[in-house]
Amino acid sequence: EQLLLNVDTSASGELRVEMLDEQGQPIPNYTLKDCDLVHTANEISRVVKWKGESSVKDLAGKPVRLRFVMRALDLYAFQFAERGGI
Repeated sequence: EQLLLNVDTSASGELRVEMLDEQGQPIPNYTLKDCDLVHTANEISRVVKWKGESSVKDLAGKPVRLRFVMRALDLYAFQFAERGGI
């Protein structure tokens, strides 16, 4: 239902995530432009949101690729999980 990150940013660190289809094309509503900026975070289960929404239910069972665009941070892990975290 959600994409969770284990992430540690520096003071100037930031990250955005884009979902891509099988052909590598951005999926509408899950583009970099739609992704809410992740910054000043040191969390083991940071929820990624696109336009304030975190649900990725409509993509369940479909193959997707993830594109991470990041600066000055450590991304340790990511996972899809049910609401409520890991």
